[in-house]
Amino acid sequence: MIDCAVECKIKPRWRDKGWVMEKAKEAMTAPILHITDVQSSESTGGIHDYYSNGDYWWPNPDTPDGLPYIQRDGETNPYNFNAHRIILRQMRTNVAYLASAYVLTKEEQYARRAVAHLKEFFLDEKTYMAPHLSYAQAISGICTGRGIGIIDTLHLVDVVFAAEKLKSASCMTEEIYGGLKDWFSRYLGWMLTSPNGIQEMNKDNNHGVCFFVQAAAFARFTDNERIVDFCREYYKKGLLRQEAADGSFPRELGRTKPYNYSLFVVDNMVSLCHLLSVPEDNLWEYESPDGRSIKKALDFLTPYLLDKESWPYPPDVMHFDAFPARHGFLLLAGCVLGRRELLELYYRLPGESQDEEARRNIASRQPLLWMDT
Repeated sequence: MIDCAVECKIKPRWRDKGWVMEKAKEAMTAPILHITDVQSSESTGGIHDYYSNGDYWWPNPDTPDGLPYIQRDGETNPYNFNAHRIILRQMRTNVAYLASAYVLTKEEQYARRAVAHLKEFFLDEKTYMAPHLSYAQAISGICTGRGIGIIDTLHLVDVVFAAEKLKSASCMTEEIYGGLKDWFSRYLGWMLTSPNGIQEMNKDNNHGVCFFVQAAAFARFTDNERIVDFCREYYKKGLLRQEAADGSFPRELGRTKPYNYSLFVVDNMVSLCHLLSVPEDNLWEYESPDGRSIKKALDFLTPYLLDKESWPYPPDVMHFDAFPARHGFLLLAGCVLGRRELLELYYRLPGESQDEEARRNIASRQPLLWMDT
C-alpha cells in the first residue's frame, strides 16, 4: 500500500471539493481512450506500442525531404505526432479525478468508471498499451525511439496512486488489481534493463530525475523494495549532484526555458522526497555532505514563484506566461515542510492550466491522491 511515511506539518485538505467533483462528473461521460485508437504511419512498432516524436525537432530546411530533422531547443513542433501522449495524459486525468471523487464520496459509480479506464487502457487484449516505450520521442531521419522518451510516462505516477485509492471499491477485483501490478512490474523491468531505460537513468538533468520518480512510484506499487532502496540511495548520491551550492539546477538554467525547467526539476525532486522518505531515512530533511538538499532548492526557487518579476535569468523562449502553474510540489512541500506560502500559492493558481506546455510539464493532476487524506 502506498502511503505517506513522513508526517505532514500541515494536514492536507480537499479545499476545492466542488471543482474536483465537477471535473469528476465530466470524466464520467468522457470516452474511454486507448493507445490503439490512433497510429502514426512513421511508427515502426505495432498497434499496442506507444509512439511519439521529439518535441523540439523540425524539418531540415537544407534538404529536399526535410530529413534528418534538426533541433530547435525549447521550440515545440506542433506538427509532430502527439496523439499517444494526449491519450495517455487524458486517461490519467480522468482516472485521477474519478478516484478523487471516490475518495470524497465513496460512491461506487466513480470507481467503476475509473476502473473501466484502467482495465481497457492497460489490460484488455484488444486495447492494451504494451509495457515499454521503445518508440517514444522518435526523430524523423535519425532514430525510431530514444531513452529520452521515457519521460512521456511520467504522468502514470498519478495512476498508481489512484489505483491504490480505488482498491477498496468492489469493482476493483483482485484480477484487475493484480493485472495492473503485473503491467507496472513489467514496465519497470523494461525501464531498468533496456538500453533506452539505462540511457535515461544515467541522464544528469531533469530526465534522470523523472526516470527515478517513475521507478520509485512503480517499485512501491509493485512491492519491489530493492528498487525503492536503490532509488533512495541514488537520490542522495546521484541526483542531488545536479544541484548547485545556491540550490539552483545549472543544467536547467542553461536551457532556453530556464524558468519552466527549474520548476519542473524541483517538482520532480520533491516527488522523490515524498515517494522515498521513511522515518528512519527522511529525504525531506536530508543534506548531502557538501550541503545540497531539497530545502535549499526550495529556498532558491520560492522567491521567484512568489514574485516572478524578480527572476534574474532570461525569460523562457516560449510559454513563459504559463508559469508558475499548479505544480504538485507546492502542495507536497507546503504540507510536509510547513511552508504555507507554497500551499497558499497552490490554491491561488488555477486548478488546471489551459496552456499545453504547462499541462505536459505538470506530472500530477491530483497530488492529494499521493497523501493520507
